[in-house]
Amino acid sequence: MQVLISPISVEEASSILDTNVDIIDVKNVNEGSLGAQYPWHTCEVVKLTQPRGIKTSATLGDLPYKPGTAALAAYGSAMCGVNYIKAGLHGLNTYEEAREMMYAVRRAVRMVRDDIDVVAAGYADYRRFNGLDLLNLVKAAADAECDVVMVDTAIKDGKTLFDALSVEELKEFIGRGRAAGLRVALAGSLKSEHAGMLLELGPDIIGVRGAVCEGVDRKSKISSEKAERFVAMFHGKVSAASRTSAIA
Repeated sequence: MQVLISPISVEEASSILDTNVDIIDVKNVNEGSLGAQYPWHTCEVVKLTQPRGIKTSATLGDLPYKPGTAALAAYGSAMCGVNYIKAGLHGLNTYEEAREMMYAVRRAVRMVRDDIDVVAAGYADYRRFNGLDLLNLVKAAADAECDVVMVDTAIKDGKTLFDALSVEELKEFIGRGRAAGLRVALAGSLKSEHAGMLLELGPDIIGVRGAVCEGVDRKSKISSEKAERFVAMFHGKVSAASRTSAIA
């Protein structure tokens, strides 16, 4: 299982280079759950990570249904040299719209490189804003020939992935994604106490920010010590205490 951590600056990215993190995800929390960061920041982070063999990802934003806008943003992000590009399918709720969005994103990315993983990102709390449901998310991602399907939470008010979706729903999401030939990523205000459940669910990638910040707010600074401890739980073995919340 790979661990993705989302710094918001070059300084934060630099602070977690020695934590054994697998993917450094460049985002802008001031612009939403999957807020897009400025390209100059993204390029600087890529320069930091490439010599260390750490992969990078870029987020395009919590996007409305505007395939052309998404495609152009994806093309620009691909030019930054990242390994993953995530498109947040926020302002839409049908399979057709999602497929068109992700087709446009993938086609734009492939104009730059063939080895960038395209991530179709939906939202675990879609019921709270009449968003795209998980079944149509997976189907659209597969039909648009994406590489990864993921869920995050759109509304950052303290509710987590596990508040938005039941364990059974998450199992079904992961199973459907893999059956469609996709890798699966989970995020959404995840915490250390969720480690046992996440290990039992076994997604390919988990993404965090708030869990490794110094304060309780995801806008506070990342702690390299917290980041290292969090990564270790998934690269090694979690403690017995962490497993108390594991799925029976």
